[in-house]
Amino acid sequence: MKTLTQLLLLAFALQLPAQDKPARINKYIQLMEQGKPAFGVFSSKISVRNGANMASSGLDFVIVDLEHTPYDLTKLEGYLLGMINKRDVLKNGLQQRTAPFIRVPGNGREQLQFILKQVLDLGPVGLVVPHIDTAEDARAMVAAARFPQLKDAPDFEPQGKRGVGYGWAARYWGLSGTEYARRADVWPLDPQGEIALWLMIETKASIKNIREIAAVPGIGGLFIGPSDLAFSLGVPLGDPAVEVAMQNVVKAAKEANVPLGTLCGGSQVEMRLSQGFRFLAVGSDSGPGGNVRDAVKTGRVFKAK
Repeated sequence: MKTLTQLLLLAFALQLPAQDKPARINKYIQLMEQGKPAFGVFSSKISVRNGANMASSGLDFVIVDLEHTPYDLTKLEGYLLGMINKRDVLKNGLQQRTAPFIRVPGNGREQLQFILKQVLDLGPVGLVVPHIDTAEDARAMVAAARFPQLKDAPDFEPQGKRGVGYGWAARYWGLSGTEYARRADVWPLDPQGEIALWLMIETKASIKNIREIAAVPGIGGLFIGPSDLAFSLGVPLGDPAVEVAMQNVVKAAKEANVPLGTLCGGSQVEMRLSQGFRFLAVGSDSGPGGNVRDAVKTGRVFKAK
């Protein structure tokens, strides 16, 4: 007796030629590998219906914010389930057209690894960790995001510390437990991994240590938080010192070949893409209307000069 998921996948396989099937569960990773930018928003309305709204938004990713909203995993579980649409499964296979990333409440410098484990066990394809100050913080978060590897694995380090309890996450991805365990590793350290780990650079200490942070294996993206960065530098948002610090991150990200992202409005999209930013959060679900759509449209038609 085949399960519903197996029947849906069989129907999808019969409808599309093999070359049209998305190779990736994580759309963000697919875009990065194709050299295309990714656009999304922050989401703080954590409900089943809003998850469904974000999944049909046409955005590449959504960052579900558990840092500045209550840390309620039961609401997050419902939100993620709301993002699943059986029609999309028939059309696109297992890839969610809007990749769910979760911003966790624990700062990287606190190294609360259990939080990453609990969130990953619900099935998202990405994590966003705020306030990474040092390379040690970065390595601790990479370790928390991956299972321990086989002893002869070429990507054994940083050694994974995630506990094995992946039944629900595997079901959410539409995979067997064995297949989930194989694919639920951090990209690009594991080229076949489907989990993207974004580390937020938003303190004076992180700017000082940015080259060491960017060099840590297993980082799927660096995300600059301009507001916290301005506060940490002791200057108002928009002060030239913030942009100087951001350009230090741009340089380090390019040297380490790590995708770089930030939060910006539509008027800044072309500038940030020209500087080398590869993924941008261009708004929030408090009002993802015309401004967000215009920002995404501008970014997608942009051609680097």
